[in-house]
Amino acid sequence: MNQFIEFISQNLELIYILILAIFIGVELIKNVPTVLHTPLMSGANALSGVVIVGAIIVMLQSDPENYLALGLGFVAVVLGIINVVGGFAVTDRMLQMFKKKK
Repeated sequence: MNQFIEFISQNLELIYILILAIFIGVELIKNVPTVLHTPLMSGANALSGVVIVGAIIVMLQSDPENYLALGLGFVAVVLGIINVVGGFAVTDRMLQMFKKKK
């Protein structure tokens, strides 16, 4: 528990930036018209791919005893993969709507 408190106190500015980014992201997404959600989701797949690569790099560079970094990296990889697969599935379904029926 002391490591967690020490981590928080050492990285307080980064935590503030993360919280601010969450609030800004929610406000931006709420104000996007419904028509643009699916094309924006397709673009977000590339960003999720970057998150996956970054998480893998963090996991490779972290100390094997640092379970916090390994756990967060694992969660980031899993959530990034879910986001990429879901985004491609929704995009594919959207594109199927525009194909001519035989």
